[in-house]
Amino acid sequence: QVQLAESGGGLVQAGGSLRLSCAASGSTFSTQTMGWFRQAPGKERELVAGISWKSFTTYYADSVKGRFTISRDNAKNTVSLQMNSLKPEDTAVYYCAARPGPFYRSYNEYDYWGQGTQVTVSS
Repeated sequence: QVQLAESGGGLVQAGGSLRLSCAASGSTFSTQTMGWFRQAPGKERELVAGISWKSFTTYYADSVKGRFTISRDNAKNTVSLQMNSLKPEDTAVYYCAARPGPFYRSYNEYDYWGQGTQVTVSS
């Protein structure tokens, strides 16, 4: 069992930055692949970035490459998403998610979810 809690969302101007954090409870965090997903109104939930549990291999959606950075600290049971050069199309609810073992892209492969944090980027 893993419980996740996101923080760091807010309202920013285009071109600004935010850092999202996800705090996880449970001793199994280090064995979980972690992902950040987002869902905008009227759109399907999509993977933004992921990081594996073993090799710390990272994945980024094409739309955020070069702008977002995912990281994890197993000792602190946290995963973060640094978001730079934000665009209005980044506006969404951002969710932290976890699954045991290998990385997968699909949201329905993830077992644990946070409550979400709203990110709004204004023009």
